[in-house]
Amino acid sequence: MITSILAGLTILIIGDSHLTAPGYLITTLHDGLTKQGAIVHTIGVCGSNPGSWLQATPGDCGEGERKGDAQPTFKASGAQTRPIANLITQNKPDLVVVVMGDTMAGYDKSNFMKTWAWQNTTQLTKAISSSGTACVWIGPAWGTEGGKYQKSFARVKQVSGFLATNVKPCSYIDSLKFSKPGEWATVDGQHFTASGYQQWGKALTQAISTDPVVQKLKR
Repeated sequence: MITSILAGLTILIIGDSHLTAPGYLITTLHDGLTKQGAIVHTIGVCGSNPGSWLQATPGDCGEGERKGDAQPTFKASGAQTRPIANLITQNKPDLVVVVMGDTMAGYDKSNFMKTWAWQNTTQLTKAISSSGTACVWIGPAWGTEGGKYQKSFARVKQVSGFLATNVKPCSYIDSLKFSKPGEWATVDGQHFTASGYQQWGKALTQAISTDPVVQKLKR
């Protein structure tokens, strides 16, 4: 018998490329929450930003989706976000989980675009909160420096700090606390090897189940 706080909860997960390939969080986090008794629907669109989820927005590098115990499905072309208001109406989730941070960071740019990031972030959190749905926002993990996306520890720390103070009323989960800089190996600086996603997914499952916002939810 499952006695987890998550048992019976309906959870909608949306986010960026960390949800768009086999073995990524669409596997590890989704499985973790499902094993705790939650009913989970995960949708990821590569390259998407918070504002991309206010209306249907094409994605240029793929999409992943998974419902419940089913295997995830992926498509490399024709990717598109879905309006969060529609997703909430259709899924009636008790909790929305947003996995986003790396796509907002602009690692290849000299400065973090705070104003743009604030506008995007607050638009999405307002759209979720206006439905009365609880929300948890998962920030970026360390990754490794350099690579295809020119990720840097300084910038990811800056972005995580920004999100921590700008995603209310969503609760914030700081993924930087789960590992040391560079501890989890990556394939390109940003996306982890299977081991990294397993560790991240496990840590996130635990963090979500103990989050004060989630603890207050009535199943």
